[in-house]
Amino acid sequence: MKLIRGLYSLMHAVMAAFFGVAALMLVVIAARLAWSAFANDLDASAAEAIIEAMGLLAAAVVAVQISQTITEEEVIREAHISAPTRVRRFLSRFMVVIVVAVAVEALVATFKARENPMLLLYAAAMLGAVGAILAGWGVFVRLNRYAEELEPEAMAEAKKEDAKLK
Repeated sequence: MKLIRGLYSLMHAVMAAFFGVAALMLVVIAARLAWSAFANDLDASAAEAIIEAMGLLAAAVVAVQISQTITEEEVIREAHISAPTRVRRFLSRFMVVIVVAVAVEALVATFKARENPMLLLYAAAMLGAVGAILAGWGVFVRLNRYAEELEPEAMAEAKKEDAKLK
């Protein structure tokens, strides 16, 4: 059984590494895009390129956050995400980055809508999605708090596992 758990940890470590490499590639692409925007005339197309680079950087942050979460939760702590505290922590870390990434993408779409007004509906839908995600996340955190109160030992165990990261 220890061998199987070790293999799972290894698979998680490889996946985390791939997310990290993907994040680095996105950062490089965003830097090249931003540099070409600076090298050309500083006009509306340069602003769109910079905002596009911000969108890529937001995606890179998502990839880094997923990599870090997988590494911390599955490789270092070897935690099993079943207790309410673990679920809330895991999802909260992930949701922060998703909300930021979708909001930045909505900003990119808003700037692109200057040339194509049909994209404004897309941008508005994305902003609506950000609001819906935040509302759903808030309800989840609220309901999860009640579950955590029923299992105080899970919170204590999660805090003990946090010591592995220090």
